[in-house]
Amino acid sequence: MDAAFSGLSAARTFHALPDPATALALLGEANRRAPAGGPVAARGRDLWLYGAGNLGRLARTHCDFVGQEVAGVVDRNAEAQQGAPEWGGLPVLRPDEVPSDARSQALLAVSIVTAPFVPLRDQLLAEGWGAVVPFYDVAEGFRHRHPLSNGWFAYPLGPAAIEDAGDVLNGLADDHSRAHYLRFAAWRLAREEWDFPEAPVTTGDRFFIPEVLGAIRPGERILDSGAHHGELVPRFFGAFNGAMERLWAIEPDPGSLGMLKAASETWPSDLHSRVTILDEVLSDRPGPVRFHHGLGYASQIAPTGQMERDATTIDALGLDPTVVKLHLEGGELDALKGAGETIARNRPILIATVYHDAAGLIDTPLHLMRTLEDYAVSMRSHGYCGTGAVVYAIPKERLTS
Repeated sequence: MDAAFSGLSAARTFHALPDPATALALLGEANRRAPAGGPVAARGRDLWLYGAGNLGRLARTHCDFVGQEVAGVVDRNAEAQQGAPEWGGLPVLRPDEVPSDARSQALLAVSIVTAPFVPLRDQLLAEGWGAVVPFYDVAEGFRHRHPLSNGWFAYPLGPAAIEDAGDVLNGLADDHSRAHYLRFAAWRLAREEWDFPEAPVTTGDRFFIPEVLGAIRPGERILDSGAHHGELVPRFFGAFNGAMERLWAIEPDPGSLGMLKAASETWPSDLHSRVTILDEVLSDRPGPVRFHHGLGYASQIAPTGQMERDATTIDALGLDPTVVKLHLEGGELDALKGAGETIARNRPILIATVYHDAAGLIDTPLHLMRTLEDYAVSMRSHGYCGTGAVVYAIPKERLTS
């Protein structure tokens, strides 16, 4: 196994939810083992991808973009994936169909975040694979060419950062949130997979947790920032049980914007009439930025960007949202900083992904806690390998008992 992953522990399970003091002590344990390795490179080995679903397809596209050759794709349901255009030119095999000598000499990049990594890794190693790592840790080695940033490694937190992290842990609304925070932090700092059975990872309710659905009121106005192809628009409409008055869908990537507009033409008229599509790049201040387009989910403001765009702020848009969802590949904190007046005026439910960069560990939740008045700030994990972490901030007047 790569030195970068030689220290990864077996899954660690905690059968009690942590209070603030316990959570801070556990965070200190993870922090003492940071940073746990670094990016993993093929270094002459054949690179295989494990998992032919959405992340596997993104991984193949990423590898093509950066010039990393892929030897093949492994999936336990390979027959269902064979012939898919995304895998043109590559073998798609079950794990047992890959010759044993190829397995032992390969680097297998796991392209699945909907199941725990450690037990899957151990099973694949037992089946003869030479090295098994998360795909995002391979992608980290190409950040100078491609801005995909889901595999970042956290550096050790100094005394001031630990103090701020303690403020975050104290400021979270419940022990469930502290468990989810520790799961996220332990992976980023120590590359350890911590499990809290009383606060499980949920992969199907990202952005739609019970606390959010319980706070919905008639006449909601939703700002969907990072709308991609519009996948969430019908979900907002359905989950809110007709309480959605209107929705603004913001998508700055030209390709995704085209797909969003095409998808909108297929929506029922009752939904289509409530949606406005906006081509905007959000930041903390207006002005020119470099935008890296053509990367699907991963398109974002980045130094590697091929085009210059004029960024704007949520405040400058002059909207009156009552729900704000931000999924901006690391731009969430800047977008929040550019939304202070809008938030103060409308007191929306805030939903922000925090797993794309290190700001999500302390800076983003702390910004919410220090700038919002009478909000309950929660955190939930909706994926493994440190992904799918989302911060939710709900006005306390909306909370159900």
